[in-house]
Amino acid sequence: MPGMTPKEPRIWETESMRYLHWLVLVCLALVIGSEHVSAQAPAQPSAAAPQRATLFEGARLITGDGRAPIENAAFLVENARFTRIGRKGEIQAPAGAAHIDLTGKTVIPTLIDGHSHIGYMKHLTSGAQNYTRENILDHMRRFAYFGVAASQSMGSDFGELPFQIRDEIVAGKYPDAARFLTAGRGLAPLVEIASDNMRQAAFPVTTTAGARASVQELVPRKVKLIKTWVDDRDGAIKPLSPELYRAIIDEAHKNNLRVAVHATGLAQAKELLRAGIDVFAHMIGDVDDELVDLFKQHPNTMVLSALGGPRRAVYAPWLHPVHPLILETVLPEQIARLQRRLPLTDSAQLARSNASWERLARGITKLTAAGVKIGVGTDGGGQQGDQFLGWTMHTELENLAAAGMTPAQVIVAATRTTAEILGIDDLGMVSAGMSADFVVLDANPLDDITNSRRISQVYLRGVAMDRARLRAGFLAAAN
Repeated sequence: MPGMTPKEPRIWETESMRYLHWLVLVCLALVIGSEHVSAQAPAQPSAAAPQRATLFEGARLITGDGRAPIENAAFLVENARFTRIGRKGEIQAPAGAAHIDLTGKTVIPTLIDGHSHIGYMKHLTSGAQNYTRENILDHMRRFAYFGVAASQSMGSDFGELPFQIRDEIVAGKYPDAARFLTAGRGLAPLVEIASDNMRQAAFPVTTTAGARASVQELVPRKVKLIKTWVDDRDGAIKPLSPELYRAIIDEAHKNNLRVAVHATGLAQAKELLRAGIDVFAHMIGDVDDELVDLFKQHPNTMVLSALGGPRRAVYAPWLHPVHPLILETVLPEQIARLQRRLPLTDSAQLARSNASWERLARGITKLTAAGVKIGVGTDGGGQQGDQFLGWTMHTELENLAAAGMTPAQVIVAATRTTAEILGIDDLGMVSAGMSADFVVLDANPLDDITNSRRISQVYLRGVAMDRARLRAGFLAAAN
């Protein structure tokens, strides 16, 4: 620098070196501290952790897209994703890949339950008092046990817990649990909200401004569906007015959200279609030509089945004798309670339920013929109780087949279509790039849809579920 001789002290260099020395010490302290914290913190499973490649060969593969099955198929799974699909001998596995022979088996995509109420049922009780992390995770493990990779909880959730669990499962914290999808708090007429029902934490809808504000509260929660109830409960209550549900639909659409509605009446269904509803969370109680025409005018509106109520009232052979899958997962007291209730014995009730079922079945036939997309929802876990979470997904497949859909159509409905309804882009098909979630069956469900119950193995994110361990846990809860 000007004015300095070589012997003069270079103050600017001295200060700089002191600063560098201090910075090095700080960095060393941070490294040592972080290593200490890492050593003390428990390891958490990671959804992004690399997995060994696995080539599966020999099975009949039903991909979920409606095409004919691939006989003697092969598919490669790498890092929790399907990467190649073809026939045996066509796919070259990478070096070090595992090989699994599935000769004689049938593979389908994991099922998806588009409508449930998770966390409320526990043993012989149902209610918000059971809504805990432990119980929600128990329910999601039951879904996984039955080959269901995801379930949409429809408007009965509350607090921070559902969003935490949703994100934790996606992040891989609970690899043995199906995905927990939540619509958060539903929107309901004030007269429907009571402490003893699943709408106990719903947003009360009394004004259009309030309806829009409630939708806005859900936007940052990253829900994909808004759930609302528009039903008069067989004349017992005054339902939401068109002005109110139109405000809900409009505000949701402004925020790129869709609306699923509980509304089974024919007249209400027509008005909701005219208002732009996206999803009927239950099959509509009756279908006429005008309704079919309205669906054709609104081709993006879809329907979830939820046929179990009237169907099991008149048809529940899996209770007499009890199906082995139920014995493996359900408390004996719960089984006995449902056996006492179903099938109905009162002739008048039986006649009403049978007539209701026949109307629903005719409606399924009409909507399917018209090209309406029908997905699968069970409405399982509700306050009526004893709906056997996970198991009811398989009875719903049988219900749809009994209503006139072919087994191939039923499988598409329970996989690809339901994934589309719920806005899931990586489940529902065995296809390159999709999450490697699939079910290995001991028999072909295209021959008989009840073969969906003959589960050999379930894979979630490319990993075989330890179903024996899960089963032991379910049975332990019964003792």
